[in-house]
Amino acid sequence: MLFRQLYDQESSTYTYLLADSKSHRALLVDTVLEQVERDFKLLQELNLTLSFCVETHIHADHITGTNQLQSKTGCLSVVPAQAHSACADRHLKDGEVLTLGNISLKAIATPGHTDGHHAYLVNRDRVLTGDALFIRGCGRTDFQSGDAGTLYDSVTQKLFTLPGATFVYPGHDYHGLTVSTIEEERQWNPRFKGSDRNAFIEFMNALDLPNPRKIMEAVPANEHCGRVVSALER
Repeated sequence: MLFRQLYDQESSTYTYLLADSKSHRALLVDTVLEQVERDFKLLQELNLTLSFCVETHIHADHITGTNQLQSKTGCLSVVPAQAHSACADRHLKDGEVLTLGNISLKAIATPGHTDGHHAYLVNRDRVLTGDALFIRGCGRTDFQSGDAGTLYDSVTQKLFTLPGATFVYPGHDYHGLTVSTIEEERQWNPRFKGSDRNAFIEFMNALDLPNPRKIMEAVPANEHCGRVVSALER
């Protein structure tokens, strides 16, 4: 399996490229509109055919590149079953597996950051955690039907029950970190270590963070697979 971690500086977003080494079919997880040309060029350089653009959730801080990549490649759009996206070609349910050659992408429902959020377990040795779990942190829970208690349950009951050696690849990082493991996060993530559910809820509800700068345009666009929509369509 070919695996690449790509980064968008403006939104601090990680995009993941996975490809089957035999068929040269590929998928991208959490694309960014401003990085479509970068991603398309890399696909061409590596002689890959893009089959799927996969989302961990409906993003509020950037617009997905799915719509443009579909126009360039004919790939299919894949989102979590609970995500509000009527345009998607496939809605993955919790526990459902997306297979691409020698790649197995198992959906793990991890709501809390948003009500429709998935992490993806890749070939049982690494997990793409989206905004549910960061390296030494986690996503916020104060918009898009987010809920702190639900996120606590998703992380502690779903992600932290994976084998400790499972590599953790987050949806964002703001400190230059690229990869962790489940065992590291169980031991050292300050949002969860030594914090019970009630303390976590209290902490998250007190963050008082400003809204993402692009939320008003990003959410409706991402509900339409990255197509920027007019106010009348929202």
